[in-house]
Amino acid sequence: MALLPVRKRERNELTRLHDEMDNLISSFFGGLDWPAWGHSRWPALDIAENDNEFIVKAEVAGCKPEDIDISVHGSVLTISGEKKQEEEKKEKGYYHIERSYGSFRRDLNLISEIDADKIEAACKDGILTVKLPKSPKAKPTKVKVKGE
Repeated sequence: MALLPVRKRERNELTRLHDEMDNLISSFFGGLDWPAWGHSRWPALDIAENDNEFIVKAEVAGCKPEDIDISVHGSVLTISGEKKQEEEKKEKGYYHIERSYGSFRRDLNLISEIDADKIEAACKDGILTVKLPKSPKAKPTKVKVKGE
């Protein structure tokens, strides 16, 4: 196997400025978890595979099932949605309200084709579970070797 040279993309002034701003913001906020800046991906995902299907679990606390969209195009699974959460407390002497809003989108490239007609999704206790059955032509087949 031969190694091929890799050329770096030419960087323009705008790209350099963007990188400098990212570095400045990252150094200011340190190790804080800011999904919009790429420090983490929300929602967090667990992906498992067996002979028949892929199982994807996503942490979607605060999201209602009707606020979550799931689509499959070829072997790409897209999970997107919007989190709308509001907490309000009124007690003697104080009033507290807290709101949390945000949208998300995760695209997963699966390594085999999916049988789109048999996909199942359920959301319980803040965990979205998506079962993606493999296409029959994507399942492994055993071939018996005949003797002479």
